[in-house]
Amino acid sequence: MVRLVHACAAALLVFAIGLLAAPAATAANNDPVVLVHGFLGFGPDEFQKSGFNYWGGYGDIAAHMQVYRGPHTVVAAAVSPIASNWDRAAELYAQIKGGCVDYGKAHVAAQGVPGQVQKPPGKCWAADPRDNPQGYPPALYPRWGHDHPIHMIGHSQGGTTIRALIQLLEHGAMTDEGDGALFKGGKTGWIRSATTISAPHDGTTLSDAVLNILPNVPIVLRDILRNRAASWELAPDGAREFNRWALTSPSVYYFSVGTVATASGSWCCNGTDRAIAPIQTTAFQYARADMMPYFKSFAGEWIVPSPAQRGMGSYTVNVPNRVRIDSDWFPSDGVVNTVSMRAPGGHPVRDYNGTALRGTWNFLGNYPGYDHFDILNWPNQGPSADPLYDRISDILFAL
Repeated sequence: MVRLVHACAAALLVFAIGLLAAPAATAANNDPVVLVHGFLGFGPDEFQKSGFNYWGGYGDIAAHMQVYRGPHTVVAAAVSPIASNWDRAAELYAQIKGGCVDYGKAHVAAQGVPGQVQKPPGKCWAADPRDNPQGYPPALYPRWGHDHPIHMIGHSQGGTTIRALIQLLEHGAMTDEGDGALFKGGKTGWIRSATTISAPHDGTTLSDAVLNILPNVPIVLRDILRNRAASWELAPDGAREFNRWALTSPSVYYFSVGTVATASGSWCCNGTDRAIAPIQTTAFQYARADMMPYFKSFAGEWIVPSPAQRGMGSYTVNVPNRVRIDSDWFPSDGVVNTVSMRAPGGHPVRDYNGTALRGTWNFLGNYPGYDHFDILNWPNQGPSADPLYDRISDILFAL
């Protein structure tokens, strides 16, 4: 009898393991997924004691994706919160593959921030934990290469950082950057897919609006936005220049997601915050009532409390040699203009129809009611973003 019970228990265990493994076994691929945070973002170890994650707030999107039709390998990277896309790409390369960060000789000389070192000491990850006398943190995926590609998902500037990484992997640098492996190019096929969420592909007018009211902005934020390494590529004019360099690779599947948390003006009943915008016009956009409070100040017709300064919902530019900003730019998620999230200007793009194409942007649509951080499941009013990550998982693992 005891043997029979043990046999039944063993059979049930095998059956349960089989159920867990079945989805991954039938998937077209089970390549690892690397999540890349945005501007002013942080890695999974930054606030461990608080339990707060960039990807998930008090939840954990990486953990959710690991078990959804899993098991899958899903990890969150940690890069500089205020650096350029190039610098963040160099950090990603070392963190995933293993080794020490190399920002590039010519790049640091021409574009580096004051005091920047080409190869900062100690900013390293161990490719082999068994040979790690310095005690560096382990690399995320040392096997990474053409035969072991990865999927990458980036939120906000994380999306443009991934694009910079693909450009350097495949084409290397046109200048003398020294002996860094990343800058040699020739690494086509290392990234199977790149998914961007709320990314400022064509920049965001938030930087223009904020910089125009410097007296009302805290000193630290003002200095960050003035930093050429961080702000230039986030502004529309800088993003246009970046888009000419960071090409859309014919070997990569690209996906993009938009978010929108504003609404057209109305005399009533449009779901916007009437306390900050009691009088509205249909020509402009206004922050929804459930947008995170801080970003409501910038998202509407004017910068609250300065009605003389236009906010993202009405800001325009029509000046020679600058990117033209018109009413298409008015809708936003409070941080990035929704029109900027679809794809880089001038790059191939299509609406996703259930079949993914390489070498073009497969747009998964705009998600209304989600502000810039709702889509990360940060604590706020509004729906869960889990269905989006389930959808992305279904697409990526079917490639």
